[in-house]
Amino acid sequence: MEERAMVSLTVVDSRTEADLIVGLLLSYGLRAVVAADDVGGQEPHLQRQGVHVRVARADEADARQLLAAAEQDGTDGLPSGI
Repeated sequence: MEERAMVSLTVVDSRTEADLIVGLLLSYGLRAVVAADDVGGQEPHLQRQGVHVRVARADEADARQLLAAAEQDGTDGLPSGI
């Protein structure tokens, strides 16, 4: 069960930004999902507390390293402000 546990990797301002990050992580074989209280994207104004990117606990270290590398060089389709 612990292997399936998800942890928060980052919180961003929009579902679009979270989807980009999740897509990057998935493309590297990491388990990641978007978690937001916005009715599946239908009510974006409900994203007041941000949109969470969650990853499998077992993938957390790799995900943090990958996200840090993407932030540093601005590649892989991520906006440089993430």
